[in-house]
Amino acid sequence: MVQKITNGIKISVQSKFEGSYFDGETLKFAFKYKIEIENNNSYAVQLKSRIWNILDALNFIEVIKGDGVIGTKPIINAYDSYSYSSGCLLQSPIGSMNGKYKMISLQNKQEFDVEIPNFKLHSEFTQN
Repeated sequence: MVQKITNGIKISVQSKFEGSYFDGETLKFAFKYKIEIENNNSYAVQLKSRIWNILDALNFIEVIKGDGVIGTKPIINAYDSYSYSSGCLLQSPIGSMNGKYKMISLQNKQEFDVEIPNFKLHSEFTQN
């Protein structure tokens, strides 16, 4: 698990290799990740958007931007947390992800960024 705290928001990430499959043209490697967002501030925040940087060992970089996460813009109360799971496909069995969440304080309506720490994606068969 990797963790990072930015502006009082702690992001914890765990990733797992789910398997590979052939889509008719290329071999794909599937990864799942679970994210926990802890609000360690004395005020509620809302997650407005995210940006992901996904890199695989073949030097393929994918940038994904969008509103919220998994179809929602969660409000995280003071000293509370929110978690969700998602996944991605790579063209190689090794890669990494990082990014940022755009949050807004519901106390003063100020927007701020929260860094998502770099985390590794790797299949079990690539480890020594």
